[in-house]
Amino acid sequence: MVELKRTPLFEVYKEYGGKTIDFGGWELPVQFSSIKEEHEAVRSKAGLFDVSHMGEVEVKGTDSLAYLQKMMTNDISKIPNGGAQYTAMCYENGGTVDDLLVYKIEDNHYLLVVNASNIEKDYSWLEAHIEGDVSIKNLSEKMAQLALQGPLAETVLQRLTKADLSQIRFFKFQQEVDINGRKTLVSRTGYTGEDGFEIYCSSEDAVDLWNVILDAGKEDGVVACGLGARDTLRFEANLALYGQELSPEISPLEAGIGFAVKLKKEADFIGKTSLVQQKEKGLSRKIVGIEMIDRGIPRHGYPVYAGTNHIGVVTTGTQSPTLKKNIGLALISTEFTAVDSEVEVEIRGKRLKAKVIPTPFYKKEKK
Repeated sequence: MVELKRTPLFEVYKEYGGKTIDFGGWELPVQFSSIKEEHEAVRSKAGLFDVSHMGEVEVKGTDSLAYLQKMMTNDISKIPNGGAQYTAMCYENGGTVDDLLVYKIEDNHYLLVVNASNIEKDYSWLEAHIEGDVSIKNLSEKMAQLALQGPLAETVLQRLTKADLSQIRFFKFQQEVDINGRKTLVSRTGYTGEDGFEIYCSSEDAVDLWNVILDAGKEDGVVACGLGARDTLRFEANLALYGQELSPEISPLEAGIGFAVKLKKEADFIGKTSLVQQKEKGLSRKIVGIEMIDRGIPRHGYPVYAGTNHIGVVTTGTQSPTLKKNIGLALISTEFTAVDSEVEVEIRGKRLKAKVIPTPFYKKEKK
């Protein structure tokens, strides 16, 4: 039996009532109170997630920009110092290696944040394509990451630091932020569809930061959150999950993250030729939102039909805690993707009616 990996916060989970599961080889909390309560806390107040299982890879060297331009679908040259960018890495056939964040620490110095289940694969892929003056280093073991998400995230975190957090704009970050005596990198990013921060620290500091943040937000109703709520939150906001909306068989264009694919950037990148062809020919399938008309919950892997035609598959689905509706994301043939098109989802051997609806399912109100 393979031993599950654990984050530096593993011993703390029990204190907060965490129930753990195997998530891509990691023993992580699926929930602390209930998925619904944690989901609602993030939408209305704030919640704290342990995301230390994510991987961090440092890229340095005078050729690091040219190298990242070759590896990534987005235009890395557009990231300012202190900025972050969402991007993907592709195989030659346009399938997805991973989706990730690139942080520009300074010229010739970047930090890549990759999905936990892909750390080794991504590192090998990056290493195999090094050219020129580039060095890469896997920092995943040394770093931990907490995500404080929700409308009260700034108010709560501000109590613990002298740094002016209002100055950290969306997809920007600040280094050397002192939180309760611990040095951190604070980034205004997240995976919930809400305002909030991702806080990078050394593994040794994770437990202390977890406790002080929850303590600082206790009176405001800030709670510890698990993977269950993280999944329902990202799903409502239509944020792709690797292994479901993205995979070696699903391109970023099919997955609906074309905004992170810059086919016109000067630099060639791996997979560009295939993605250009996909775009020129027109996609044969893409991911859309669906809402059940009949009673039933569409789950990952359920087949989707139009009449007698098998047209695709559900990639994610649940009962939305915010909308109180049974909804899903499905990768289906393009001809059936117009809003209000009727399709059928096979649930436990029965075909149940659903219709195509716009995404994202949820969008936070702008202040």
